[in-house]
Amino acid sequence: MTRTSLPAVDGWFTTAGPAPALLGSRCTACASTYFPPIPDDAGFCRNPACDGETFDEVELSRRGRIWSYTDAQYQPPAPYIAPQAEGEVYVPFALAAVELAEGLVVLGQVADGYGVDDLEVGGEVELVVERLYDEAAEDGSLRDRTIWRWKPVVELGQEADR
Repeated sequence: MTRTSLPAVDGWFTTAGPAPALLGSRCTACASTYFPPIPDDAGFCRNPACDGETFDEVELSRRGRIWSYTDAQYQPPAPYIAPQAEGEVYVPFALAAVELAEGLVVLGQVADGYGVDDLEVGGEVELVVERLYDEAAEDGSLRDRTIWRWKPVVELGQEADR
């Protein structure tokens, strides 16, 4: 059986190149940067002091600092798709709001194997891409739907086995 990997949200991150990266939009008039990317038909810069209407796609910083974090103790409602098999117990996961060098704060799940006990405000994290859920394609093949997550960066020798 063939298995492919596709992003759960098209156009928000890329796995092309040496490392995954979030994709944002940068206004060509004022250089304000946005995430998620501004759709081509959106037509205007969100900066109230700018009347720009064109944007360049940019890769955002892969590393950032934790601005805030929490855990999801209760399963989110639909359209959330739980990554476990049907009938299994919901497993809480950590969420981190991460400040990037571009001045943006981007919310995302924390990488598998890490929880709130592994996080601290100001701690460094890096972007990784992991499987969110599986889906069956019309041709019978399986697709892994992937999403970006934040993985804590630790000094050499400090990381526990995960």
